[in-house]
Amino acid sequence: MPKQRPKAVQAERIRILNDTFRQSGSGGRIMITSGVHALGPEFVSRAMAAVAAFDAFDADNVPHHEHDFGALMVDGERLFFKIDYYDPTLTMGSPEPADGAVTCRVMTVMLASEY
Repeated sequence: MPKQRPKAVQAERIRILNDTFRQSGSGGRIMITSGVHALGPEFVSRAMAAVAAFDAFDADNVPHHEHDFGALMVDGERLFFKIDYYDPTLTMGSPEPADGAVTCRVMTVMLASEY
């Protein structure tokens, strides 16, 4: 069983792992919805760069301070990204999202209208 951490320490560790993943793509998988893909490869590149650079986190969009959700505008399109935590086999939720060894992060980048 994974070691339990205090909630503040756990949230900080999750936030660091999420930011690293969002900025570099390492530590998980990135899913881009069909609506985002339909806007073309150049748009996808700009969208991914904007998601990586996103830093407008606040109490309204990340109440648990994990940096697992964001809403942003790219070329006039409102986008969301959401990071979810799975076990390494992607068959169930992660037993400990603060532990990168037992967690595969999956970030979905979508049009707001696809949410």
